[in-house]
Amino acid sequence: MTTTRHVLVADDEPHIGRIIKMKLEQGPFRVTLAFDGKETLELLERDEPIDLVVLDLMMPYVSGLDVLAKIRSSARWRDVPCLILTAAGQETQFQRAMELGASDFLTKPFSPKRLYARVAELLGVDTPARAQEGERA
Repeated sequence: MTTTRHVLVADDEPHIGRIIKMKLEQGPFRVTLAFDGKETLELLERDEPIDLVVLDLMMPYVSGLDVLAKIRSSARWRDVPCLILTAAGQETQFQRAMELGASDFLTKPFSPKRLYARVAELLGVDTPARAQEGERA
């Protein structure tokens, strides 16, 4: 029996969040969406376990890099994998994200299938064949 894993997706573009949510929920993932950095931090403050964060860098109120820094400075969240998914593909942002402790870095446009595979890999989840088949999102 597969355990459902909770993924927090932080992206200020609602359609991107919906694509990610649809793809991940084809597997053993439950997805919560946040649409800015402030909301992401508020969701992390709740007493609900989160197994992985998919984080955009360019978001209103609090940047993804600032959210990542807060996650890594928190005893509660420092070991939670953080996958950066951003249109900001500059080398300096990649380097800063990795210095802050990002688990991986993908740029937009992205393959939902590849994102699913990375989330599953980071969480040690076997990828069901149906989630690997084709691009539904």
